[in-house]
Amino acid sequence: MTTPSALVRPAGVPFARRAAARAVLLPAVVLSLLPPRRVRTVLGLVCRGARPATAEQAKNARDAMCAVSLRCAGPRGCLPRSLGAALLCRLGGHWPTWCTGVRVVPPFTAHAWIEADGRPVDEGVPDGYFTRLIAVAPARSRSR
Repeated sequence: MTTPSALVRPAGVPFARRAAARAVLLPAVVLSLLPPRRVRTVLGLVCRGARPATAEQAKNARDAMCAVSLRCAGPRGCLPRSLGAALLCRLGGHWPTWCTGVRVVPPFTAHAWIEADGRPVDEGVPDGYFTRLIAVAPARSRSR
């Protein structure tokens, strides 16, 4: 899915953050090759004990993934971008809600994204634009 924010590579991401993003890029790409059920299982294990991410923490992680990978910054890199951002947040001890779903407004499109505080992070679309099919939330906010 092409969104305005997905086409811009963020500038000004600190070196340490870019290095951490590079470290989670390969695991994110490998996870993106797994079937959805396995991805959900792995992420469910990884997010255990994490605090819910704030919108700022999640945006910083998403920006870092876009800064280190053209694939993640591009319109077709939503799955590795969202997985990488979630894993990068986890390195800091917090976890956004990782989601995958569809856009039901024609044309039908699959998409993956992260949410914080119940809202998509930096997707450039209104709330409710995507319909969730799978979500992996931090343990403290799973009751939503």
